[in-house]
Amino acid sequence: MSERFSIAHVTPYPWETENEVNDHVRRVAAELSRRGHRVLVLAPSRSQERVRASRKALRAGRSSIGRGGPGGGSSLLEGTDTGSPRVIAVGEVLDVAGIARRRPAALPIDVARTIEEVMGTVELDFVHVHEPFAPSTSNAALRHSRALNVGSFHSSTERLLSTLVARRFVESFFGRLDARTASLAATAELMDRYFPAEYRLVPDGHRTADDLEEIYRGLAARRHPTGGDPVLARRLAQRPLIDVDLHMHTDHSGDCATPVEVLLDTAHEQGLGAIAVTDHNEISGALEASAQAAAAGVKVIVGEEVKTAGQGEVIGLFIKEKIPRGMSLEETVAEIRRQGGLVYVPHPFDRMHSVPDYEHLLKIIDDVDAIEIFNPRVAIGAFNEEAARFAAKYRIPAGAGSDSHVAQGLGSVRIRMRDFDGPAEFRQALRDAEIVTRPSSLLYVQALKFLQTRATPPKARRASKARRLKRLGRAHGSGGRR
Repeated sequence: MSERFSIAHVTPYPWETENEVNDHVRRVAAELSRRGHRVLVLAPSRSQERVRASRKALRAGRSSIGRGGPGGGSSLLEGTDTGSPRVIAVGEVLDVAGIARRRPAALPIDVARTIEEVMGTVELDFVHVHEPFAPSTSNAALRHSRALNVGSFHSSTERLLSTLVARRFVESFFGRLDARTASLAATAELMDRYFPAEYRLVPDGHRTADDLEEIYRGLAARRHPTGGDPVLARRLAQRPLIDVDLHMHTDHSGDCATPVEVLLDTAHEQGLGAIAVTDHNEISGALEASAQAAAAGVKVIVGEEVKTAGQGEVIGLFIKEKIPRGMSLEETVAEIRRQGGLVYVPHPFDRMHSVPDYEHLLKIIDDVDAIEIFNPRVAIGAFNEEAARFAAKYRIPAGAGSDSHVAQGLGSVRIRMRDFDGPAEFRQALRDAEIVTRPSSLLYVQALKFLQTRATPPKARRASKARRLKRLGRAHGSGGRR
């Protein structure tokens, strides 16, 4: 029996409107439901009664979770796998801006909030958005989705606002699509001209549901398996919990002035049980820290944050040798694997850093062991949220790290997980870990980083390091490790 999925089809048009998109969604949703998939249809509506009924059902779904009832908002999906998908009217919208309008009306706030609520309440395998141009319900669903996303394009008429005025903005949202389809060859050609990607031709007809099921199965196969190794899980359950920081730098990175000894001492003071030292394109600091780990009372994971050839940065954890910068993302990942290390993707969607885009990240998705979903140095919170959504939909274990370039930032975020020995136990322990954040000032730590590095001449930096090590030695000599 084929795998059954939970799917939300989202149309930008009021459900009462008769047009080719809504007709397509009705037919496809009904057929997928008849085949045993649990199907929701999200649409704006002109009916106040339909909107009220939908919001009442949504509240009931939330209440069920709060009372310990079925999780994942499953009450909204009940009975939607027998040929009758449930229509969720997300709010009242009088019309949809036509493609000729120069300034389309903004999506009402209540509609956007309802969509966000559905995406956060109902556990879905797929969010299938139709004509996901902004502003629309489809675009809002794509923005808040934590599921695998399929985008279907139907019209072969150019939307000037999207293709000319807001092209970069639209491209950033379309990057969240894991698959794209087009109803017509002319539509595929138009979309590929302005938003290059693979557009699978899925004509509206008797084979549409077959084609979509094939797409869904292919995407679902790329998700990581859940649960991990039950033998390791039972072993780790007996271990104590420790706090771990997976991303930090020493003065072996050109943009950091923190000596290894100071880093280890600060980690111990912060109550960290383990740290990953991940200098930029260098492993010497991590090896030095590892050699001093036992005396410092802190477990050290040897790592390196490697800059690839224009495809962002990737961290290798539990590695043994320096990995040269400048290789392709795939080559860098292969080298991490060759050394028996784990592949950890830092700040994956932070446009302020060198990051892999969706296209390159999807090429290595099978080899990614963990994704950093929280980094306090990411200036725009939405980038961390996007990383969390990506990790969730591909079922990749989530990590976090301070990305500290100054000792004062160490431990500002930490992972509470079972103590581990080696990469296999670490990976298993990460599956059940909790990410704990602490208030910190990005401006403060960035200012300290600037003052300790770029604002300080090399000679003064060496003198400062000597003074810090001297103070550290006196502190340990007078009363032992604090």
